[in-house]
Amino acid sequence: MVDRARRSVLRFLGQGSVFLAFLAQVGATVRAFIPNVLYEPPKRFKAGRPENYPQGFNFDPGRRLFIISEGREFHAISAVCSHLGCTVQWKEDRREFDCPCHGSTFRQDGSVIGGPAPTSLPWYPLSLSPDGYLEVDTATEVSQDYRFSPPKPA
Repeated sequence: MVDRARRSVLRFLGQGSVFLAFLAQVGATVRAFIPNVLYEPPKRFKAGRPENYPQGFNFDPGRRLFIISEGREFHAISAVCSHLGCTVQWKEDRREFDCPCHGSTFRQDGSVIGGPAPTSLPWYPLSLSPDGYLEVDTATEVSQDYRFSPPKPA
């Protein structure tokens, strides 16, 4: 009688483990049909109103971007070093960008002065959104002579 009870328990455990393995396989199969998507921030975004930018180099740490205001003209330069992706810093006293990680230096137009950086800092186009904000498009690069002048308010 004890032997029969033992066999019932072992049969139950064996069938239960096969059933759980089957459920795990079905779950893995269903999961395979759900895409793994990496949601990246948009490449085009609003930066701020032109009147909120003081003259000179304005750093946006969230976007790793410099918005430069010169009179009524604006341009945007990436703050990501082209060597290994560190964030460059603007040094007002020397009028150049410095990479604190590996020593690359860039002129104020983003071109390489020295260090291991292989290319200059990219420039991005600006536009004015309908609600009056500067919009930056980091999916597109522009030349270093690019300037954006928002229309004067009426």
